[in-house]
Amino acid sequence: MNPVGLISMQYARPFTAEHFPLFAKMRDHGYDFVELLVPEVGELDIAEAKKALDDAGLGVVLAARVNLQRNLSSAETEAHRAGIDYLKYTVDCAAGLGATIVGGPLTGNPLVFAGRPPQPVDEAERLARKDRCVRGLKEAGDYAAKAGVLLAVEPLNRFESDVLCTTQQAMELLDAVDHPAVKLMLDTFHMHMEESSLGEAIRLGGDRLVHFQANENHRGFPGTGQTDWVEVCRALHDVGYKGPISLEPFRRTDDRFGVPFAQWRAPHEDESDRLAASSAFIKSHLLLTEYRR
Repeated sequence: MNPVGLISMQYARPFTAEHFPLFAKMRDHGYDFVELLVPEVGELDIAEAKKALDDAGLGVVLAARVNLQRNLSSAETEAHRAGIDYLKYTVDCAAGLGATIVGGPLTGNPLVFAGRPPQPVDEAERLARKDRCVRGLKEAGDYAAKAGVLLAVEPLNRFESDVLCTTQQAMELLDAVDHPAVKLMLDTFHMHMEESSLGEAIRLGGDRLVHFQANENHRGFPGTGQTDWVEVCRALHDVGYKGPISLEPFRRTDDRFGVPFAQWRAPHEDESDRLAASSAFIKSHLLLTEYRR
């Protein structure tokens, strides 16, 4: 059975030592690992965090946080170089924590959340961006391979990336990178906006898929939205996916007019019952898929 985990910013952002007691709570809710945002320098003591994870019996995967200053896609030499160096830093963090996967929008160039609107890109710049991403991922991939870590590139929706939005685009990038330590991560929240079929996209990813985020179309708790979880789990079964599955239900139940849904906010009530039910929901779908006829 695939390990199912919970993303740390469900509870807090940034996630620091004061939140370590939540690890045991996550385990009690039926989660096997936690997905942590890669800590900024000085934000988290890696050795202490690993001990806390081990004490709670939780595994860990990491999610990279790119920005315009550390941006693999950038035409600016400093930002591009910083993007590569940042990926190497994420590998160091992963090795220290005992994680084997660092996922996220590793190609950089964030849009809305970086305050940068989408703009037209001419053909020469499009190809140059691809080349910069390929070269950067090859170098970072070499570094990751030595540490036994996989880098998993994640396509984001059109409002959060103008570099990598679909599984097809990701496969083109991975073909060009052609590195054993550079793989694929998918998130059903983004896929709902960009893919014609969740199942077909998962099958296209195939054995390159090493990390999967199982999220509702509205980022609510699994089973409360429009996602066809039977289709999703059948596709994961068809490609033989046995990797980690993260849940990221950080959209809160606050439907007042004018509340910005795109802005993360801490929970305002105890969500233990829904978090436990979400873990059981996904695990039951995965298990029953194995017995389909």
